[in-house]
Amino acid sequence: MIQKIVRMKCLLVAAALALVFNTAFCVTNAKGKDEIVANGKKVSFNYTLTVDNQVVDSSDKNGPVKYTQGEGAIIPALAKELEGLRVGDSKKVTLTPKDAYGEMDPTAFKEVDKSTLPKGIDPKVGMILQAMSKQGTPFPVRIAEVKESTVKLDFNHPLAGKTLNFDIKIISIE
Repeated sequence: MIQKIVRMKCLLVAAALALVFNTAFCVTNAKGKDEIVANGKKVSFNYTLTVDNQVVDSSDKNGPVKYTQGEGAIIPALAKELEGLRVGDSKKVTLTPKDAYGEMDPTAFKEVDKSTLPKGIDPKVGMILQAMSKQGTPFPVRIAEVKESTVKLDFNHPLAGKTLNFDIKIISIE
């Protein structure tokens, strides 16, 4: 009789341990810990982007980046660096201008009459204006030079010619 009780207690303990292990395993899977960043996976990550040791962007301001790996929504060289990472992994990634937004294009400057600028704008070098593409997509344009009646606009990407330093932490993978 005592042996049956001991055997029953052992079975109950084993069943309880199996339940705890199984529950912990399911919770881990539910959070995507066993997933890796791979093509077709929906990925979210927190980041800080620095250029010349200055923070220029971060998920603190804009929230985490959410994208599908392999669909071209983020810089391709950055996407390649994230392949194989898991939830909770952190990585520092440095992208040269060639791998990011390219070098400055000297042909991407255009001199325009000040009268073409929006009313009420007092143009200053470094000021960022919003322009529209032919498709109606807004994009930033920087004032590179101000003359008496004209301004020189820089149509390069704001990060062209810059080395980008990312500090990334993967927060979810689906």
